[in-house]
Amino acid sequence: MDTEFDRIEREITIDAPTERVWALVAEPGWYINDDRMVEHEVRRDGDVSYVTDPKYGTFAFRTVQLDEPNYAAFRWHIDTENLDSSSTLVEFWLTPTESGVLLKVAESGFASLDEPEADRRSRFDDHFDGWPQELEIARKHLTGVAAGA
Repeated sequence: MDTEFDRIEREITIDAPTERVWALVAEPGWYINDDRMVEHEVRRDGDVSYVTDPKYGTFAFRTVQLDEPNYAAFRWHIDTENLDSSSTLVEFWLTPTESGVLLKVAESGFASLDEPEADRRSRFDDHFDGWPQELEIARKHLTGVAAGA
């Protein structure tokens, strides 16, 4: 088990009210996007949300904790059909600053995913590259900056 590839941390400052940033990050799976924020179909079953993206399909997220407006945590299951499957933990912290909100994300648990090592590493690499993009998409969305601007 390679713990070097177990945790990703990223952060961005967003010039928007805390309540607006919270409304976004409290939604499981908001970060399944390509170049811009897209509308997702969300079906809830207790603390599990099934998020369907028009391009990437359906994902399962279990809400772990919502501490408005400071902290949100979700389990991102690798197998949508089996909620006993392994998962990563996606956590968000919101800290008000003079220039908006510092939004920090951490995703951890890649090393313990129940899948072949090559798949775990590929998933880690995809998410490692993806989080900066998703945070920038969130910033643009929350500040009203047009996509591609």
